[in-house]
Amino acid sequence: MKKTKALIGDAGATFVNAFTVTPLCCPSRSSILTGQYPHNHEVRNNSLSGNCSSLQWQKGPESTAFPFYLSKQKYQTFFAGKYLNQYGKKDGDVGYVPPGWDQWHALVGNSQYYNYTLSVNGKEEKHGDSYEKDYFTDLITNRSLHFLDDRSPQHPFFLMLSPPAPHSPWTAAPQYQKEFGDVKAPRDGSFDKPGKDKHWLLRQPVNPMPDSSLTFLDSTKQLIQKIIDRLIDNENNRFNTSSLFTGQFSLPIDKRQLYEFDIRVPLMVRGPGIKPNQTLQAPVLNIDLAPTILDISGVNLSSVNVDGQSFLSQMAPSLRNGTVRPVFLVEYTGEGHPTTDPACPKLGPGLSQCFPDCVCEDAFNNTYACVRTLNKDHDLQYCEFADSESFVEVYNLVSDPHQLENVWKKMDPTFLQAMNQQLIKLQSCQGDSCREIK
Repeated sequence: MKKTKALIGDAGATFVNAFTVTPLCCPSRSSILTGQYPHNHEVRNNSLSGNCSSLQWQKGPESTAFPFYLSKQKYQTFFAGKYLNQYGKKDGDVGYVPPGWDQWHALVGNSQYYNYTLSVNGKEEKHGDSYEKDYFTDLITNRSLHFLDDRSPQHPFFLMLSPPAPHSPWTAAPQYQKEFGDVKAPRDGSFDKPGKDKHWLLRQPVNPMPDSSLTFLDSTKQLIQKIIDRLIDNENNRFNTSSLFTGQFSLPIDKRQLYEFDIRVPLMVRGPGIKPNQTLQAPVLNIDLAPTILDISGVNLSSVNVDGQSFLSQMAPSLRNGTVRPVFLVEYTGEGHPTTDPACPKLGPGLSQCFPDCVCEDAFNNTYACVRTLNKDHDLQYCEFADSESFVEVYNLVSDPHQLENVWKKMDPTFLQAMNQQLIKLQSCQGDSCREIK
């Protein structure tokens, strides 16, 4: 991240309180594309039955995602990388290109580095195991550079690059495989602590992520370096393009939980009107990316159905006026299998992503919704599970930043009732009403 910070964060704004509204690939990516909470775009998890890249998604929310509006603004648009986990596997197949994209180089299915299939402008393209020809992160880099060289200077452009790193199967480029041989995953206050007073999934033993997963980010850093350098070269050493870096990293093997290590994401932006070396504290969400991109492009946001809000006013107050939100929603619908997982027969059906010793990342009843309050007076999280226990978790992140103590039983019932009512409002909000909840 040091190189990325130098190229983007130091030259612009770093948001230290950036969050995803749902901690899993497909629903989170769908929120980025639409600017909507999952309860509005209705993508619930990574499965086709969970609406990931389904016909319902394609005919509904995806048809008016932000690339559609950029295309109407005469933007030249380019996508390369992992799109949605179920893309190209059934509904629409590889011939389907979502609205708004001029150049389309999308991975079929989930993360791979070799031996994968792409949809290239709607045509199937198979790849093997040659590093020079096939390593996916490098392929994304090279094709995006070609796009920058070949685009028309008469029209604005937008690139969305989505490398699989650092997702499993954790295949680093050859030159980086030994780069982090002596580096361990961070040992912060919550590392390897028992899941006492937490939802039953977290009350199981937890094994730390292998240290080797750190190496897979290096090719992504090279991607960022080459794109920024080419933009500067193509614009005669004047940087007139907004560049945004975000991601979704977590230290467990998967990322489906309500805790800070799963919902916090990096976010850095540089571009015209954005002063360098800014560190911004106000919370920003992944549902804010679409309205911010559209705001920069000149789209009238009142004509777009989004739950998020533009954060252009935060990083470039000379260009826009705006407000910050005091509360927001985090929501997730658990994913499970109707049959017993062979890795964990003793817990029965309803689980998924199970590993040895019955460490399971998800279950049908890992379904929850949280109110996250973050302002100058409070730093709180209140969560309700849809399970047989009606389990509740509450954390005061001022005194307990690592969320080790669930203080639900210590809270005033009046406070808990107020949080419950606020959560009900957030779970049913749409558009303007999501931004009006205080």
